Amino acid sequence: MFHVSRNADGSIQSVSRQPQPGSETLEENHPDIQQFFKAEPAFDAVDAGFVRVLEDLIDTLILKNVIHQTDLPVAAQKKLMVRKGLRNRIHGALNLLGNDDRLL
Repeated sequence: MFHVSRNADGSIQSVSRQPQPGSETLEENHPDIQQFFKAEPAFDAVDAGFVRVLEDLIDTLILKNVIHQTDLPVAAQKKLMVRKGLRNRIHGALNLLGNDDRLL
């Protein structure tokens, strides 16, 4: 359930999970809610970037021995390992010269 505020033309101005003065309540599957979130494609891009930030933060904390990977819940450990594996495969696929550091 969302609480929406509308502009004078009837379009949604803001969406909140919390009741706001003068807001109207709409279900998540309401066409106006769907249209509002489709108009904001940046959410997907921001989420993907934020996940990468969290991955890097977790890696940094592990490297600095602030936390251990085993401190994380098992489900989180598995998800991190899957993402790292995918990223390593992608990086490896783009590494056309291999890991040979010798100069030609």
